[in-house]
Amino acid sequence: MTIRPRRSVLYMPGSNPRAMEKARELPADAIILDLEDAVAPDVKAKARELIVQALQKGGFGRREVLVRINGLDTAWWQDDLAVAAAGPDAILVPKISRPEQLHAVAKHLVGVTKEQGVRLWAMMETPLAMLNARDIAAAALEPATRLAGFVMGTNDLAKDTRARIVPGRAPMLPWLMNCVAAARAFGIDILDGVYNDLGNADGFAAECRQASELGFDGKTLIHPQQIAPCNEAFTPGADEIAWARKIIAAFELPENKGKGVIAVDGRMVEILHADMARRTVAIADAVAAA
Repeated sequence: MTIRPRRSVLYMPGSNPRAMEKARELPADAIILDLEDAVAPDVKAKARELIVQALQKGGFGRREVLVRINGLDTAWWQDDLAVAAAGPDAILVPKISRPEQLHAVAKHLVGVTKEQGVRLWAMMETPLAMLNARDIAAAALEPATRLAGFVMGTNDLAKDTRARIVPGRAPMLPWLMNCVAAARAFGIDILDGVYNDLGNADGFAAECRQASELGFDGKTLIHPQQIAPCNEAFTPGADEIAWARKIIAAFELPENKGKGVIAVDGRMVEILHADMARRTVAIADAVAAA
């Protein structure tokens, strides 16, 4: 099983070349070079040029590099897609509310040099997206859409729904889990939204743990200081890894071949737990190899 860790995914403004240079050394699993919220209207064209230069320079190592373009209701998004020619791993599209929007973006990528490997990620941040999460995720079944993942946009979602962002995120839990279920149903990854209070380390750590428990693959971040605690929350612990390896080994014993349920250290374990254990080990191995 091959897994690409996406525990920590840091937004960086495309208008800041020093920040993008620093991104090459940060321990984040992925970087989002931003052309949307972090970039003022009068410097969007310049930011686009800087991102292309950064991608052409390379040097991001194992880090996955996404570029967030401007929304499809703006005058900039089609020009933003020119960054695909520089070969990012993916384009992150804001405010996706219907699967048809993914098709529209994908059509503009056809024929772009180096575009073949560029995937699309959809930001889930509107009330309509919450209602259409299943249909949007199902677009991943159509190769032409290039859909590889969801990113929760919890700040915009709070603004548009008037839900409050509170500790524990009770108002948002139905939407978060709906999007997790949709992503899992159609085999795509999903990243949690950002945490705004940089001064609240305990609150951030708690939200990272919650996101991991809810089933997210990782979390989007707004500052490098958030990377280490985020990585910790989404990295399997030593005890979890040891137990996963024990389950795998038990099911591989000759006397357990073909069995759906076995006992391991006095606990009943099903074959589905072996599948979960293999994923845990694959993540741990991928993190260790990074």
